[in-house]
Amino acid sequence: MKKKLLITILNLVLFSYIGIGQDRPNIVLIMADDLGGRDLPVYGNQFNEAPNIERLASDGIQFLNAYAAPVCSPTRASIQSGQYPARVGIFDFITGHWRPYEEVTVPVHRVQHLPDDIFTIGEALQAAGYKTGYFGKWHLGNDAEHLPNARGYDQAYMYAGGGFYQPRFVPEYKGPAEKRLSEMLTDMGINFIKESKNEPFFLFISHYDVHVQLDADRELIDKYLEKEKDPDYACNAVYAAMIEHMDNSVGAIMNTIEKMGLAENTVFIFFSDNGGVDNRFDNIPLLGGESADVYPDDHPLRYIATTNAPLRAGKGTLYEGGVRVPLIVRWPGKVKPASKSEAIVSSVDFYPTFLELAKGKKPENQVLDGVSMLPALNRNKFNPEREVFTHYPVYHHEQPMSALRKGDWKIVENLVTGEFDLYNLEYDVNEMTDLKFSYPERLQEMKAALKNWQEDTRAAMPVPNPEFDPLRRYEWGKHPARL
Repeated sequence: MKKKLLITILNLVLFSYIGIGQDRPNIVLIMADDLGGRDLPVYGNQFNEAPNIERLASDGIQFLNAYAAPVCSPTRASIQSGQYPARVGIFDFITGHWRPYEEVTVPVHRVQHLPDDIFTIGEALQAAGYKTGYFGKWHLGNDAEHLPNARGYDQAYMYAGGGFYQPRFVPEYKGPAEKRLSEMLTDMGINFIKESKNEPFFLFISHYDVHVQLDADRELIDKYLEKEKDPDYACNAVYAAMIEHMDNSVGAIMNTIEKMGLAENTVFIFFSDNGGVDNRFDNIPLLGGESADVYPDDHPLRYIATTNAPLRAGKGTLYEGGVRVPLIVRWPGKVKPASKSEAIVSSVDFYPTFLELAKGKKPENQVLDGVSMLPALNRNKFNPEREVFTHYPVYHHEQPMSALRKGDWKIVENLVTGEFDLYNLEYDVNEMTDLKFSYPERLQEMKAALKNWQEDTRAAMPVPNPEFDPLRRYEWGKHPARL
């Protein structure tokens, strides 16, 4: 930590001396929690409403092939480290899922926090002379030395539970009692922008919306209950209201930046940490708080938050519905308005992208798995055969799996049976037709690439379970690392 502090101080002195300041853009990253790849109107949704995110897309670029991990902590770890979750060693949510009687015993994180040797993107941007702020869900360690204000963020309030209407923060935050969590996070972000306006800043707002248990303002819920339904979508009124809450936050931050004259020099990003939740893994109702009674006990929408169709499955799987997410970027004068990109990008790409924007220095002895998005943003230039890997060696909605997308092709490995499936996403985004027997050479090529990547990252794997009990295999147990 002393070495990191010394690097930061030396860089701050250097940037002050050579006068590098606002020629580098501010960076704002707003991340949703569990927002599916087809939940927004700009991605084709006909029921939900998000006018501010639509405005963001009309001013910027919309990515159609953006990827995250299948659950929250791994995606967050990948953004902070620039590494695939398999390399970081955080491959499930912290602490993790556990089925003690299954056919295999799944691996456990090496540590239940972002590893100490990771030089975070917050620290890297601090070292480049940026003011850094982090507000909202963290899920990378709750001990004082692992909180965001100890991992590279000048200002930070970590959401520490309490739901959407009685949120708690670390450190303690005294916000108006009548305000919702999303509104408090917005206030924190606006205050940070105002305090940091005279120097380059990095603002990360990490929403808890639209995570279960679903809860929203009743006035908004009633609006969607009365709205005409889309027969091809779940149309959960509470979920739709939560999207609107989050969209209001995006609008408020955008308006603040514009009113302060900062828009032209601010890269504004909207992203989600994983795919949408179609139903809970433990099959209990999704509604909570004051919204628990919105639907009667026998109503299906007590159990269904969203549908990711035409993408297959959802959160907690390596199918497209679990890992393909919204990504929208606005950068006036640098990004073509109302544009769309087919570039294959990943959450590991934020770190090298932000380093390039900030003219920062790559940390020594830390592998960066991602590539800068700037060519795709500025010139729509990208590698159409880009390889993107995902690894989820635990039970959730599916069996443990590992996957590789390369261009239009995708391979999924079942880590229990050792079987592989091969899909062509250009013609089969639903991942319904396994082509491994039709394209054996493609299968072997992608199997070899996936195996090499697993070895390079030391990807943790399941092992045979001596306690396997076919009659109890689906029981959920207490994770051994959970206190």
